[in-house]
Amino acid sequence: MDSLIMSARDLDFLLYEWLDVTGLTERERYREHSRETFDQVLALSRELAEKYFAPHNREGDLHEPTFDGEKVHIIPEVAAALSAFGDAGFVGAAMDERIGGMQLPHTVFTACMSWFYAANVATASYALLTIGNANLLAAHADPAQIDRFVRPMLTGRWFGTMALSEPQAGSSLADITTKAVPAGDGSYRLFGRKMWISGGDHDLSENIVHLVLARIPGSDTGTRGISLFIVPKYLPAEDGSLGERNDVVLAGINHKMGWRGTVNTAPVFGDGAFTPGGESGAIGYLVGEPNRGLTYMFHMMNEARLGVGLAATALGYTGYLKALDYARNRPQGRAVAAKGGGQIPIVAHPDVRRMLLAQKAYAEGALGLQLYCATLIDRQRSARDAEETKYTGLLLRVLTPIAKSWPSQWCLAANDLAIQVHGGAGYTRDYDVEQHYRDNRLNPIHEGTHGIQSLDLLGRAVTADGGAALTLLLDTMGETVDRARATGDAELGDFADALAAAAGRIATTTATVWRDANPEAALANSSAYLEAFGHVVLAWIWLEQAVAASGGTEDFHRGKRVAARYFYHWELPRTAPLFDLLDGMDRTTLDLDDAWL
Repeated sequence: MDSLIMSARDLDFLLYEWLDVTGLTERERYREHSRETFDQVLALSRELAEKYFAPHNREGDLHEPTFDGEKVHIIPEVAAALSAFGDAGFVGAAMDERIGGMQLPHTVFTACMSWFYAANVATASYALLTIGNANLLAAHADPAQIDRFVRPMLTGRWFGTMALSEPQAGSSLADITTKAVPAGDGSYRLFGRKMWISGGDHDLSENIVHLVLARIPGSDTGTRGISLFIVPKYLPAEDGSLGERNDVVLAGINHKMGWRGTVNTAPVFGDGAFTPGGESGAIGYLVGEPNRGLTYMFHMMNEARLGVGLAATALGYTGYLKALDYARNRPQGRAVAAKGGGQIPIVAHPDVRRMLLAQKAYAEGALGLQLYCATLIDRQRSARDAEETKYTGLLLRVLTPIAKSWPSQWCLAANDLAIQVHGGAGYTRDYDVEQHYRDNRLNPIHEGTHGIQSLDLLGRAVTADGGAALTLLLDTMGETVDRARATGDAELGDFADALAAAAGRIATTTATVWRDANPEAALANSSAYLEAFGHVVLAWIWLEQAVAASGGTEDFHRGKRVAARYFYHWELPRTAPLFDLLDGMDRTTLDLDDAWL
């Protein structure tokens, strides 16, 4: 085992033996890169994660950020880690060279980020937010705004946030009330309150760039009347220096079960605590066109959903590696058939092997899904024709809810099993696995809960354009089935048959739940659809990995085969009862009166 943070060997397999990421260098966008540069940046990621991020993971959990009414205080190791991250160029690693990025393939960048999330997800999340903020502005802001706000983020000098939710609205963005009043000079004055804003205030960077959803007076109600604004903590001068403090303060910070090192805030815009230009109101700058804010914000939200999925994956993965190491080194008990003799390591006990194998199947499968989605982004960014752009966009549309939600559920389950492998020791703070579980428990909640992801999948993704995205995904699974059968390997052929049958259930069940065109009935059990759909997707990812590993002779390749076998024997069968439930159009939750609860 080369690390207890992440597996460099697995990343190599996924990138080079399965996904052939070096093939991207044949495309114009990535022509300046090579296998050598990929390996160098991956090695640097590991080095920084091990040196700067992992050492204070526990410290950041035990000494979470505090707020004294004026300032947020965070342990100094966080700033040192993020400074090293920024100095290495990772903020702009996958961004365009034209604005100062490295134009690294997103697939390689995703592999790099897995090291940071696994080492210290709370510290890495400041980078996640900043990168997402910069990517949104690079795509939708005007050139002057990019020069003024994006470039300082790429150097790591400024950080970014996304300020969406409000106390009375939560995930229902149609109900936000923050208003943006035209100031007469092209800027706006913002007034309102936000809630659950990660990284909303700190002294980790020179400035904080908030992306804020708000309504311009006279705009439509609902989501169609929402605009997007840049609201910096400090107003930048024309020469890039920092000017007045903007009218943004905190009402307080939230104290979380896990992920404690990332300050989570309740910011207030425009309460008069500061008066930039001699007036109250937070000065903001409109991004793009009025009333298109939610459309722009989905650029960052979808990126953040993939980031959350990767964070969940990384936490499940590092928990698995630590549980495996513990099981190999913890002697306890004897073999069932043994008569006398010494203790054996607990990894030799069948039930411990079952728990470890489940973790391996969840974590390695999820990592494969994350990197596959990243290759779609690369192919989309470097598309050779309109057909490839459409193809990759459709697959990303239908896979994003799975890439966010499946690791959030099943890599959390992996963390639960990691605690169980440790036994009583796992329930103490002396081992990392209890913190990994608490940290991972956030991921089924933020950036769209499971329920929201399930509504998006069943209510939009699989039905849009006459089901084009679903049809394409099922066809792509079918190509994997054909390749597996063509190997002549009997077991892979069995897996292929099982995947084909499960994919067929997706098609028939989707048609069944929508047969009456009744959204209320169709979506009542959408979470069951999400879970079943996700397990079929992961079965597909595991068949892909098994085919890629089929010619290998290392123990590593044999491990891939047995993890795939576990998934097909233990996990894929879970989907049949879920599809049966969905096909029956069960109305238990619809007909339930809340007085009966």
